[in-house]
Amino acid sequence: MARLQLDRSAVYDLLRTRQLASITLGLNRLIPAYALADFIHTHLDQEAAC
Repeated sequence: MARLQLDRSAVYDLLRTRQLASITLGLNRLIPAYALADFIHTHLDQEAAC
């Protein structure tokens, strides 16, 4: 949440819509560093195309 500067519900929406990848270990939902980087690069590329 801190790295994306989004609130909790926004991050969960991204996870629910599979725009942001995650893994579940026990009760914890983790977002790998590569998934966060891919998400950011994808959105930067989309903005650059506009």
